[in-house]
Amino acid sequence: MARIDELPPLREVIATHQLSAKKSLGQNFLLDLNLTAKIARQAGDLSGADVLEIGPGPGGLTRGLLAEGARRVLAIEKDERCLPALQEISDAYDGRLQVINGDALEIDPLQYLTPPIKIAANLPYNVGTELLVRWLTPKEWPPFWQSLTLMFQKEVAERIVAQPGSKAYGRLAILAQWRADAKIVLDLPPQAFTPPPKVSSAVVHLTALPEPRFPADAATLSRVVAAGFNQRRKMLRASLKGVAPNIEDHLIAAGIQPTERAEQVSLEQFCALARSIKDA
Repeated sequence: MARIDELPPLREVIATHQLSAKKSLGQNFLLDLNLTAKIARQAGDLSGADVLEIGPGPGGLTRGLLAEGARRVLAIEKDERCLPALQEISDAYDGRLQVINGDALEIDPLQYLTPPIKIAANLPYNVGTELLVRWLTPKEWPPFWQSLTLMFQKEVAERIVAQPGSKAYGRLAILAQWRADAKIVLDLPPQAFTPPPKVSSAVVHLTALPEPRFPADAATLSRVVAAGFNQRRKMLRASLKGVAPNIEDHLIAAGIQPTERAEQVSLEQFCALARSIKDA
C-alpha cells in the first residue's frame, strides 16, 4: 500500500495514543490513508484554499487533505485524547495544520480562516446534519465556503440529493439543492471504519451556487419546508394551515394543488410558495 506521508500508519497512531472510538462522540475512524486521500481529492484543487475539518479524530482525513496540497487546514476536535496525534501531524506538515479543541457548534471558524475556504469532513454522526443545515442557511449568500465535501450515513447522503416523489425527498434536499449543486461522489462500506458502523456511508460534494436557484426568503422557505415535511402524509392545506392565513390561496398562487403532499412539490414550487407567503 502506497504511503501518503512519512508519519506512522493510523492503526499504529491509534494504538500509541490509545484512541478507541467513542460512541458518545459519534466517532468512527477511517484507517486507510489511501482512502482518506481519495476523499480529499473529491474536494478538488486544495492548493489555494484553507480547509475547515470537523472531528478529525486521529487525523486520517487531515493527512489526506494536507498531502493533497491544502494551503492550510483548521481542524476542530472535541476529543482531547486526539490532540497529541494531531500535533504530530502539524509538526510533520510545517505548521499548515491548526487544531482547536472545542465544540464545532460553538466555534466561529472565520476567525481563523482566509478565503477561499472549503469544508471537508468525516462528520461525527451526532452533529453532522445540524452542521450541514447551518452551512446551508446563512443570512447572506454566497456563504463563506466554496464547497462542502462531507461524509454521512448513506441514508442521510441520499436525502441530500433526493428528487421530488422519492421517499428520501424532504427538508435536506430542498435546503441543499436551493443554493448548491449536490452529488454523491463516493460510497463507503462499514468495514472501511473502526469500529464498523451498522450502516454504509457516503461522501457528498456540494458546490455553492453564486445565488439561489429561485428567489425566496430563506427564513420563510425553511419554515414552510419544515412544516410541510413534518407531517408528510397530510395534504399541504392541512400541514401548512398554521404557517399563514388563507394557505390554500397561497398554494394555488404557487401552482400547488392544496391536496398535494410535500414530497410531490418541486423546489421551484416551494420557493414560489415562500414568496407568496412573504409578500402577503
